[in-house]
Amino acid sequence: MPKGPQGQKRPADVIGAAVMVARIATGEVEEKRTEKEYTRKAGVIGGNVRAANLSPKRRKEIAIKAAQARWSKK
Repeated sequence: MPKGPQGQKRPADVIGAAVMVARIATGEVEEKRTEKEYTRKAGVIGGNVRAANLSPKRRKEIAIKAAQARWSKK
């Protein structure tokens, strides 16, 4: 079975895909969420919380370290 961009298993043909969508809509089949979706969402939330808790001085230190790492590769 082909996989979508996020690794979903869906039918390749149009009719099979339509039947699958109808089954999901009626609740006959439950669409499974991947672990990747949950991790991505948690990472975004955690990153925003971490940024809000950092002091301006610490944010500046992190930014300087990141800039040095970027420019040192050349």
